[in-house]
Amino acid sequence: MTQSEMNILVPQKLVELEEMYDMRVLLAVESGSRAWGFASPDSDFDVRFIYVHKPEFYLRLEERRDVIEVPVDETWDVSGWDLDKTLRLLFRANPTLYEWLNSPITYFEDGFRERIAPYTKQCFSRKNMLYHYLNTARNNIKKYLQEDEVQPKKYFYALRPILACNWVLEQNSPPPVPFAELAEAQLPTFLNASVQHLLELKMNANEKSKIAHFADIDKFLAESIERLDAVMETLPKRDRVDWEGLDEFFLKEISRS
Repeated sequence: MTQSEMNILVPQKLVELEEMYDMRVLLAVESGSRAWGFASPDSDFDVRFIYVHKPEFYLRLEERRDVIEVPVDETWDVSGWDLDKTLRLLFRANPTLYEWLNSPITYFEDGFRERIAPYTKQCFSRKNMLYHYLNTARNNIKKYLQEDEVQPKKYFYALRPILACNWVLEQNSPPPVPFAELAEAQLPTFLNASVQHLLELKMNANEKSKIAHFADIDKFLAESIERLDAVMETLPKRDRVDWEGLDEFFLKEISRS
């Protein structure tokens, strides 16, 4: 499937899901490598969406699932979060949610981004963001970059969150989703050639191909994690966030449905 084909297919699939689950989609985007801008020829599509049910759905005592997941196949991986789950994650400044909201590839939008924007600013936490991206980088290094040969995409699973940490520290805002924009602002110039080569390998090889290590990137990752660990110790917690505004937003959104 091409991106143009998915731009047509995904909205059709969302309509099917709306009828199947009796809900309404508020936002649907692409996440992962395609949103980051370095998909491989055989990369699948990672479709993520936020949805809301009718008001009476939320007035039941029985606990209900707040996630919709479509069986994964060779073409796409589709899942969504209920609005109530979304807002609870926003209260905790969940970085994954911020990436969905800032994705450059949008399949459906009803103005939800604009409506929720004041609350994303209110809930943003530099420390929460840094903690998430730093641990993402650390875990991916341990999991994927210990063998003599590694998959090119796994390098980006560590490199991108390190650059995101640097962005958060300098800009005090969520990092941009496209890797090119993030790298332009945060990638050290001495890594430009290696990262460009790595990008070419990633985008022109299949997902399972492996390559030898880049010593300069390995060194940068290790030194960055050590530096960021020290920075984490100095950051204060964010100011207290009130639930009241999010509660009001939630009620307005479900009343729209």
